[in-house]
Amino acid sequence: MAAQPHPDDHRSRLVGDVLPATVVNELKPSVDAFIAKLPPGYSVATAGSVEESAKSQGPIAAVVPLMLFVMATILMIQLQSFQRLFLVVAVAPLGLIGVVAALVPSGAPLGFVAILGVLALIGILIRNSVILIVQIGYLVAEGQDRWEAVIEATKHRMRPIALTAAAASLALIPIAREVFWGPMAYAMMGGIIAGTAITLLFLPAL
Repeated sequence: MAAQPHPDDHRSRLVGDVLPATVVNELKPSVDAFIAKLPPGYSVATAGSVEESAKSQGPIAAVVPLMLFVMATILMIQLQSFQRLFLVVAVAPLGLIGVVAALVPSGAPLGFVAILGVLALIGILIRNSVILIVQIGYLVAEGQDRWEAVIEATKHRMRPIALTAAAASLALIPIAREVFWGPMAYAMMGGIIAGTAITLLFLPAL
């Protein structure tokens, strides 16, 4: 919390855990009601950090479809099977369960920074799924029964995947209390933990 001077010589206290975009969203109904009462020719516009955040979201949203297409293409080249591609991609949305479970108790908003964390989370979960799927394929190619290959691959890859997820989650703890990076940290930690568990339990069942 810090004191900040204003042009009219009044001083105010700025609370560090309140994001500008969150405040704007909470005040939107009141602002809309105020705008409706304005005389013709008058308007209200948001600026500052909120405006810059909105500008930065546009280019990222435009790149996301291309990113997903390139990711699917690379996965298809690696897996060489639409069925395997579906299995890998099906796990990623389930990681959102952990994202919501982490953001709600922490009170962190699902804003621009948290969405960046979700995009990074998708890559992590897909990587874990690919590791498991490829291991199963290797064991089946060696002549093992499909069901035995699933069990053996899961047992063989469980520790590396779980330890990698734990290391990634622990590394995010230092920035979890930061005002700006906190939502991303919580989103990634919750998603990594839940997504890893789902990968090891849900994916072999498919």
